[in-house]
Amino acid sequence: MGLRINDTIPDLTVTTDQGSFSLHEWIGDDWAILFSHPKDFTPVCTTEFGAVAKLADEWEKRGTKVIGVSVDGVDDHVKWKGDIEQVAGTKAGFPIIADDGLEVSKAFDMLPAEAYLPDGRTPADSATVRSVFIIGPDKKLKLSMTYPMNVGRNFAEVLRALDGLQTAAKHNVATPADWTVGEDVIIPTAVSDADAREKFGEFETVLPYLRKTKAPAA
Repeated sequence: MGLRINDTIPDLTVTTDQGSFSLHEWIGDDWAILFSHPKDFTPVCTTEFGAVAKLADEWEKRGTKVIGVSVDGVDDHVKWKGDIEQVAGTKAGFPIIADDGLEVSKAFDMLPAEAYLPDGRTPADSATVRSVFIIGPDKKLKLSMTYPMNVGRNFAEVLRALDGLQTAAKHNVATPADWTVGEDVIIPTAVSDADAREKFGEFETVLPYLRKTKAPAA
């Protein structure tokens, strides 16, 4: 079975350019984002790692740790970080998992169990290792998204999704399409009008099953 929303992520012991550790222990009581890549020294992935590096302050504000995954070894990761930091213009302080044995890629359902890395491989051999996973402090998968190799990921959207997940978890609400911080949120259908009024105060009934209210204070 593949990894699905609300599944507990596997507690793998991973080797990174910053040492070895258990994923669950590394997450601790924080949120976490694991973003994967099919090979080091590839152009789109280098820009993506740079984008993550430049958002270091934003991850910290949200109590979120970030960790990369690439199916190459630690030595390559260390060398590649020089390129990443050159592109980003800042330090890439997050760890990168060395998944040359494909354990993480298979455990997170990015590659089939029988997958292997052939001699002289190219990024196409691990093209589906292109996912972002947002993980809650409870170690459960909250969101995943997968991109092809020729389209760079939008980390502003990853931040927006993280904001939505954290808001929903904290206040027991949902967020509508294109929502950003400060905009109205949706009251879950399981909450009665009376309970909604007690908890949120005034709200707008757009449809019997769609009620909006101001976002609760942080």
